[in-house]
Amino acid sequence: MSGKLYIVSTPIGNLQDITSRAITVLSTVEIIACEDTRVTRKLLNFYNIKNKLITYNDFNSLKMSEKIVDILEEGQNVALVSDAGTPCISDPGYRLVNRAHLKKIEVVSIPGASSVHSALSISGLPSDAYFFQGFLPKKKGRKTKFDFLKSLECSIIIFESPKRLKKTLSDIYINMGNRVISICKEISKIYETVYLDKAKNLIEFFSEVNPKGEYVIVISKEGYKLK
Repeated sequence: MSGKLYIVSTPIGNLQDITSRAITVLSTVEIIACEDTRVTRKLLNFYNIKNKLITYNDFNSLKMSEKIVDILEEGQNVALVSDAGTPCISDPGYRLVNRAHLKKIEVVSIPGASSVHSALSISGLPSDAYFFQGFLPKKKGRKTKFDFLKSLECSIIIFESPKRLKKTLSDIYINMGNRVISICKEISKIYETVYLDKAKNLIEFFSEVNPKGEYVIVISKEGYKLK
C-alpha cells in the first residue's frame, strides 16, 4: 500500500499557532518535505520533533515531485510544509498534490494557520466574497492584472514585500482609484498592526514610514465606504 501525503499548515509567525494534530503528524511521518530546512528545523526544535527533512521548493519542485511520489509508493508517509502557513497557497506544492492524486495516493489536509484568512478576518472589510491574488506581477502583465482586479465586485487579497509596498499602494490608487484598503502587517507576531484607510491616506502615511515585515493587503470592492 502507498503511504499518505499530509498537507500540514504551520504557524505564520507565533510558533504556538499550530494544531496538536499537526504536531502528531510531523512527529510520526517518515519524511517532511519543506521549503527551507533551516526554517522548518526551528519549528521542529521548538516542539522537540526529530525527523528527516528534504527540500521541496520553486527551484526543484518538478524533479522532487517525482521523487516524493516514489517514496510514497514505497509505503512511506510524507508531510508537506511551507515556511509559514498553509502549503500550496502561492507555492509549488500543488504540483506534488496533483501528481499524488494521479497516482491514486491519498492526500490528507491538516488545516491550520493561513495568512489569507487571518488577514481577511481582521481587515474590517467585507468577507462574504473575496478574490485571492497573491503576489502581483512585478513588470510584465502588471497593468493588465490591475485592469482585471478593478472589475471584481469583492474584496481582493494581495501579498506584498516591504520593499514594494509603497509602489503597490501607488499603483492601486492609479489603477483602481481611492479605494478603502486594509494593510495587515506581521500577523501573529509582536509588531502585528492593521491599517484601515483610503488608498491616498495610506500612501501619505507610508511615504514617511520605512516599511518593515511582511504585508497582506486587502482592497475593498469599488464603491465601498468606511462606516
